[in-house]
Amino acid sequence: MHFKTNSNVVVDTQWLSDHLHNPNVRIVEVEMAPDHYKEAHIPGAVFWNIMTDLVLPDLRQNLDINHIEQLLSRSSITNEMTVVAYGSYPGTGAWIFWLLKLFGHTDVRVLDGGHQKWLAEGRPVTTEFSTFAPVEYQARPLDTNLRVLADEVRTAIDRPDQVILDVRTLQEYQGEYFLMKPPEGTEQAGHIPGAIHLEHTLTLNEDGTFKSIGELQELLTSKGMTSDKEVFPYCAIGGRSAYIWFVLKYVLGYPNVRNYDGSWNEWSRLPDALIEK
Repeated sequence: MHFKTNSNVVVDTQWLSDHLHNPNVRIVEVEMAPDHYKEAHIPGAVFWNIMTDLVLPDLRQNLDINHIEQLLSRSSITNEMTVVAYGSYPGTGAWIFWLLKLFGHTDVRVLDGGHQKWLAEGRPVTTEFSTFAPVEYQARPLDTNLRVLADEVRTAIDRPDQVILDVRTLQEYQGEYFLMKPPEGTEQAGHIPGAIHLEHTLTLNEDGTFKSIGELQELLTSKGMTSDKEVFPYCAIGGRSAYIWFVLKYVLGYPNVRNYDGSWNEWSRLPDALIEK
């Protein structure tokens, strides 16, 4: 049994195919580099580069409201538009969902299966770079209810009513990797003390789509993560954890979830960081 898409937040490939030429829908492809986009992207999709459009040189997410407004303006996205986000890396679309909700965009949706499923089904792609005329976009002030800061994460350690959730790879969790590579010099690898480990890709089927509601619930409850607890997911730079935030909050309906977008990039550099391996 596959995940039943909720078209209010998740759309399948057929829905997007039916809306490819809808002027009120803007498709956004998000990648680490432009190669995937240049080779084959969904017709009409604009390109966002993770390294230049979404994160700062120190790998913190760029949450400057003026930057977000310029990014959406450049992408010809108005406040009223439906934005459908996807990428070739699992969970990228849900990261963009969190980011745009952070600044109050009303209608954001995630393409179930992303780039992988679209290509596997032989749906139309193009190499033509999508360009649109800039428009005015006005973001709302950052919604602090969607994110958690380091001080509160620290107070959550060992609290029974709060869960710190590490969604990185097992190698990262065990301290063998630092921000997706072996640690170098003074870099501190490991995990936040008491953090539960659940690699984010375990919530996905092989075709990149969400697992069924039942499978997701079983996976999370096996880790002791019930909906009555407040959950703080984190990863390396806050993207994979934003995906899990989406799964918990919008797919499973967990009421109290906030993304620690500072994640390991911030935590490991704190002068008095608490770290386990």
